[in-house]
Amino acid sequence: MNMNYEALDLRAFLAVAECGSFHAAAAALHVSQPALSRRIQRLEEMVGAALLERTTRRVALTAFGGELLPRVRRLVDELDASLFGLRHAGGRDPPVTLACVPTAAFYFLPAVIGRFGELFPEVRFRILDLSATAGLEAVSRGEADFGINFLGASDAGLSFEPLLEDPFVLACRRDHPLASREAVDWADLEPYRLVTVGRESGNRVLLETALARAEVRMRCFYEVTHLSTSLGLVEAGLGVSVLPRLATPQGDHPIIVTRPITPRVTRTIGIVARRGKPLAPVAARFRDLLIETWADRGAADEGPAAPGGAGPAHGAA
Repeated sequence: MNMNYEALDLRAFLAVAECGSFHAAAAALHVSQPALSRRIQRLEEMVGAALLERTTRRVALTAFGGELLPRVRRLVDELDASLFGLRHAGGRDPPVTLACVPTAAFYFLPAVIGRFGELFPEVRFRILDLSATAGLEAVSRGEADFGINFLGASDAGLSFEPLLEDPFVLACRRDHPLASREAVDWADLEPYRLVTVGRESGNRVLLETALARAEVRMRCFYEVTHLSTSLGLVEAGLGVSVLPRLATPQGDHPIIVTRPITPRVTRTIGIVARRGKPLAPVAARFRDLLIETWADRGAADEGPAAPGGAGPAHGAA
């Protein structure tokens, strides 16, 4: 394979991908469009595949280009850090890149990032809000410094450091019959239409595995892809849903309430990182703050798991 390419070839690809057009990318890089096209062509010849699909209106990434983009972005960031990242030289550290399951990204990270920003205001963040499986893959490939996930403890190439327990709870409307109870049993859900995520979801696999051990069966009526969609159906009065507490509305919601379910099933949210790959200093500082911030909450959230060993989620596939 011909490896004769330059850093400017990578920057050209990154610019076209981010701008969505050769014209805008050429202007951003202060080069002519023919020169930009030559750099893209050289990079495509080097990798042996097309990276961009050109149409009359826009430029889109090919499937291979989409896979390559985060690696190129990280490589360019690391190159910039190597050349200009030393503080005494007036540069900046590369951003801290996190591969985070969406529920944790929305409810878990903002407070910690805000606190970290007060201590280190110049540090930038890139958050990859991915499914559990995709998040693990991003960490394994080195596209993220580390991840926040509920999978990964059984992967020999990854380390898993627990942060907190996130129990599955019932979400229903305030006017629903189950809303008047302080807690419900799994059997109490049987008369009602249940909204769940699809079987490709790590949350669904975890929940069904745990309930099978407890000899409890869910009766699913609606199946969705995203947890947020299930809440929309619940709010519309179409059914009730079982989902992780972090995925439920925080605070006093005007329509939806949550109730604990017994026997208790939890997933363990934790930090996933590559074994044998030390974190960059700034990423390590952020990881330490995550652990410090959530250690007490994690201990408070622990409780009895469902019978049959249906405890933490990080061992699920």
